[in-house]
Amino acid sequence: MAHVVTEPCRRCKSTDCVAVCPCECFYGDADQLYIDPGDCIDCGACQAECPTGAIFIEDSVPEAWRHFVPLNAERVRALKGVPGAHVTEPLGRVAG
Repeated sequence: MAHVVTEPCRRCKSTDCVAVCPCECFYGDADQLYIDPGDCIDCGACQAECPTGAIFIEDSVPEAWRHFVPLNAERVRALKGVPGAHVTEPLGRVAG
């Protein structure tokens, strides 16, 4: 089971979570960051660092944000291979 990035991440894009991820499973677009469910090792390090409380373990995502579970997987698939989309180092806070 993977962790999932949800609604509070939109337009925040603080990458503190990326800095602690041991498996480099984050991807991003203009809206937010996403976790690759195939690469996430479920360590929880990112969840503890998220300043907006946007990251949940998959089976604990609040009902209102459940659509982010498939959205993370879909967006990662779409972003793989896009230059700059694989976020492996902290970018600092990017205001939207």
